[in-house]
Order: sequence, then C-alpha cells, then structure tokens
Amino acid sequence: MDAQLLRSTFAVVERRAEHAVTFFYSHLFWHNPAMRELFPEDLGPQRDRLFAALTHVVTHLEEPRLARYLGELGRDHRKFLASPALYTAVGTSLLAAFAFASGAAWTVEAEKAWTEAYGRVAELMLDGATAAERAGQPAWWDADVVGHERRGEDLALLTLRPRRPYPYQAGQYASLSTLHLPRVWRTYSLANAPRPDGTLDLHVSRVAGGRMSTALTERLRVGETVRLSVPGGALTARTPPGKPRTYIAAGTGWAPVRALLEEAAEDEPELEGRLFVVARAKEYLYAKPEAERFRALIPGLSVTYITAAPRRPRDQATERCVQALRAAVHWPAHDVYLAGPPGFVAEAAEELTELGADPARVFHDTLPAVGRFTTRPNSHAEWLIEPPPLHWHNPESRAPREI
Repeated sequence: MDAQLLRSTFAVVERRAEHAVTFFYSHLFWHNPAMRELFPEDLGPQRDRLFAALTHVVTHLEEPRLARYLGELGRDHRKFLASPALYTAVGTSLLAAFAFASGAAWTVEAEKAWTEAYGRVAELMLDGATAAERAGQPAWWDADVVGHERRGEDLALLTLRPRRPYPYQAGQYASLSTLHLPRVWRTYSLANAPRPDGTLDLHVSRVAGGRMSTALTERLRVGETVRLSVPGGALTARTPPGKPRTYIAAGTGWAPVRALLEEAAEDEPELEGRLFVVARAKEYLYAKPEAERFRALIPGLSVTYITAAPRRPRDQATERCVQALRAAVHWPAHDVYLAGPPGFVAEAAEELTELGADPARVFHDTLPAVGRFTTRPNSHAEWLIEPPPLHWHNPESRAPREI
C-alpha cells in the first residue's frame, strides 16, 4: 500500500470529517436501506468511532500489529451482525465519501490506493471473524442481571451471570448492550477476577447526557438480560512474583484495579505494593471499604486516598494525586497499573514517566471519550507550517468506554 498517498488523502478528508461521515452514512443507507436497522438510532457516537478506527489504521499502516488489531476488530464486529455484504457496501460508500470530501485531491492514483487498502482491511477483519467462529467463540454472550445496587445518584454496581462460560482475565473490559438501547454498545471494565460461579461485576457511573450509562443506572432491573461482547484490553497482571507494583485508580477506574487486587490477594498475598484511590470528592470514594479489605488481605499493600478538598473543583483531585505520586519513591522498580478517565490516565502516565517509571511498564488502556468533531485550520499555509495532531488518534485504543 502507498502509505504516503493514503495519509495525504486522509489528511484532506479529515479537514472535512463531519461532511465525510454524513455523506458516508447517507450514501450507505440510500443504496442499502435494509442495513439501516443494523445501526443505532443515534449515529453521532458511531460517526466518531468510525473516524477513530480509520485514523488508527492510517497512522499504523506500516506496523505489524495492525493486522492483529484488524483481526480483533473483525472478531468484535460480529456483534453488529457484520456480513461480507456489509463490508462490501461499507467499502463502496466509504470511497464515495472520500471522493466527495477530497475534491481535487481525489485522483485516479488515490482511488486505486484506497480501494486496495480497504480491500486489505476488510480481508483481515473477515479473517478475524472467521477464526473466531471456527474456534467456537460466539458473537456475544447473553447474561442475566442478578444484582443491581445503587451507590448514590450516579453509580450502579451490576452483577451479571452469563448463560455460558465467559472467558476473561482480571483487568479486562467488555462491551455491553441492552434492549433499552437496541444496537448500542458501550464498554465497561470487569470489576472482579473470574469466579467459580461465573458471575461478574460492572461499575457504571452515570454520565451527563450518556444514554447508555443512564439506562444502566436508572432503568435496568434484576431479571433482565443484557449482551456481552468478546472481552478485550491490556490491563492484565504481568508483574513477576516478588516484584513491587503500584495500582492507581480514579473514579470507576477502581473496577479493573479491584479485579487485579482480587487476583493478587488469591495468588500472591505477600506482594509489596501501593494503591492510590482517587475520587473527585469524599462522597464519591465508594472504593474505600473494599480497598481496606485488600489492605488486610495483602499486608504489604499501602493505601492512599485522594480527593478534592470540600467545595473545591474536582480537578483538584488530579492535582493532589500528582503531588502524592511525586512524594512516592522507587518508581523505576515498580510496575504501574493505571485506570480512570482518559484525561486522568494521560496526565498520570506522563507524570510517572517524568518520575522515572519505565513507560513500557506503565500499563493502562487508553480509551478516548467520544466527542463531536472539530475542524482543521482553514489555511493551507497553516497546515504546511504546523500540521495539527489527528483528533481521533489513540494508538492503544480498542474501544471507547463511558467512565
């Protein structure tokens, strides 16, 4: 593939991203009206995720791991009932949208390059889907809601029982769908290590304007059924026995950290480590009782709680966390497991690197929040002098998640 030509064309398209995706979906549904029912009613977040995936592909064209990413993406897309016919239709509409948005930049060479590139992307995604099917992996798991506990107005702790074995590791996440919002999937961390009875927990924080988080916290009831996708994520335990580690959890980032600690308490209760639990205010420090339980189970675990001061902005919690990290020592010797809202994770990871932590041993899933489109500079001179970063670029992302 001509990576340079693909990137230069995509840079032009990205400047008109919202026009491009609007054209794409209009073209797709006009020529394939039956496919509209495969997509959620609200296409806003879906549009952002489309460009997030496209940006990931374009920025990793020459990297070997791209094939694995696309295979996993294809495996996961089975939950959307993605068929070979859908891949073909999407390719046709995508190229039509790129031609529309590129204007004079859409040359015969550009069309040929993107046709070949999309063909390869679709091939790898379909290969991933086929491999999962041959391995007997379902497109999704039906799970019964057996517990729904409210913690204040904004937080719900869900307990689910999948109807068939659900293989996952502590620290991973899963996408969830409910009949309250058909065809909509959102990703949440699994809050426990695997249990003998197969049940699993999710911590859902209601987000202002978040349709899924609102449905799960306020409308979901015990006895209902939800769907779970294939588990994913890289925030899994990898520290050799006897080596020190640090856990940092902000907000519902406590969920994957809790799972890791539960696993550690069972497998290595003699570990030496430290835990930082961060909340925007004391009333949101819902993790404290369980953190104290883990302190008792793991004598070598020190625990620090961090919140904003009363009547102070919630951002102060992040500032206080940074100060606490600076006061800690021996960062080069520690593996770090980090979870929380995307902005917090990015800031904390940068600070840890400056403190001497090995970036390759600061483990986290960087999952971008879904937002609306922004625009590129209008001037070609601005573009040439200082190309801005890709708005949807996130090299570690597997899927967006509501925090």
